Amino acid sequence: MFNKIIKRGQRKGSKSDNNIDYGATGNRSSGSVSTSNVVVNHASRGGLTAGQGGGGGSAGVVAAEPGSIEVLPLFKDVPVGERQGLFLRKVQVCCFLFEFTDTMKMAREKEIKRQSLSELVDFVQSGSAKISEGNQEEMVRMISVNIFRCFPPAAHENTGSENVEPEEDEPFFEASWPHLQLVYELLLRYVVSSDTDTKIAKRYIDHSFVLKLLDLFDSEDPREREYLKTILHRIYGKFMVHRPFIRKGINNIFYRFIYETQRHNGIGELLEILGSIINGFALPMKEEHKLFLLRALIPLHKPKPVGLYHQQLAYCITQFVEKDHKLADTVIRGLLKYWPVTNCQKEVLFLGELEEVLEATQAGEFQRCMVLLFKRIAHCLNSPHFQVSERALFLWNNEHIVGLITQNRTVILPIIFEALEKNIRSHWNQTVNGLTVNVRKMLSEMDPELFEECQRQFAEKEAKAEELEVQWETKWQRLVAAAEQRV
Repeated sequence: MFNKIIKRGQRKGSKSDNNIDYGATGNRSSGSVSTSNVVVNHASRGGLTAGQGGGGGSAGVVAAEPGSIEVLPLFKDVPVGERQGLFLRKVQVCCFLFEFTDTMKMAREKEIKRQSLSELVDFVQSGSAKISEGNQEEMVRMISVNIFRCFPPAAHENTGSENVEPEEDEPFFEASWPHLQLVYELLLRYVVSSDTDTKIAKRYIDHSFVLKLLDLFDSEDPREREYLKTILHRIYGKFMVHRPFIRKGINNIFYRFIYETQRHNGIGELLEILGSIINGFALPMKEEHKLFLLRALIPLHKPKPVGLYHQQLAYCITQFVEKDHKLADTVIRGLLKYWPVTNCQKEVLFLGELEEVLEATQAGEFQRCMVLLFKRIAHCLNSPHFQVSERALFLWNNEHIVGLITQNRTVILPIIFEALEKNIRSHWNQTVNGLTVNVRKMLSEMDPELFEECQRQFAEKEAKAEELEVQWETKWQRLVAAAEQRV
């Protein structure tokens, strides 16, 4: 609760303190654009001064003053020839930013902006008229003013505590969402519109714009991240020139998250985008994509909050293996490298992902890593945490995995036999005990002779262990007797 109060207190004053260069292509000098109903002050892109407001931050735009925004007519109420001019005037109105901490303050002006944004969304979505190049530039500029901003400090930054768990942090909902949602909707409709010419649009939705869009994925508002995910995915699909840049940008976010901060709110959404991108990779797969798997995706298993995005990560990993079966050995060894040895909940997640990967693994790749793999599975079988042991035993419910085990039973059975016997004799959980009996029966029917040989070897090993224990006990008694004689 203390963290929550601190966080809310910080958010109120943060959005008026940032100098943001929201950047679009081209250079424009400082000046003002005036109409009969509205005046919007534009600053040059090189040195923008921040205004006030909770409309998502501001850049080069001052907060609206009471009475400075007039109601503009609807598009349907003006002649077709005047609609481009009206479009520009509505865009200028939407450049005004408001403070949303007080819902009653400037309520009329806020509603005018909301209606103007809604009108712009409908105009772009309807496709009734092509937007002029100048208006496209001004529209992207307005979108940039509204969405690009610095985020307030997170809870752990406010308190100085590194022990605040991301899973326990309460979600923050952006107060300016009534406006911000419509701005994102406008950007989405502009990107997906069949009337949007990519050759023109890429002048305004450039690398600088995309990079700042990627920065927004750290937003704490899940509604904003959902819009960003959809928009970035659409940009990736429509603007081929941006594809390598987007992949590199996501890569850099992952590197910083893994090796520096281990805190980022949008890892799951970025992985969802990547899942679709990986699904579309052409074969044979480029070396760049394989390096991305090795250097970014597999190390994403290392951070402590992996549970927040593990489902999306497992999907991406599985997509790689399904695309190229030769990567299975690399992926399985990577999982074993980052295997959690003290976190049982993560271990359950890893076992689930391992099953998905093994389901897409062919015999050749399986044989390369099966010894290391089943040594780890043997440890999991004997885990005192019943969920880990139970999840490891569930691997034998998968027909494909059982088939791989059957083909390589002479190697695998000796590795896991002792773990199975220990479970049957001493595991505290009855469910685990019952599942172990079923797996043991399956293996005995798979190859009775091999099973009997494993039993014999296990009995010999136990006998040797007992003999060794007796020898140590005898030596200890001799030492005790010798000590007593000296006394």
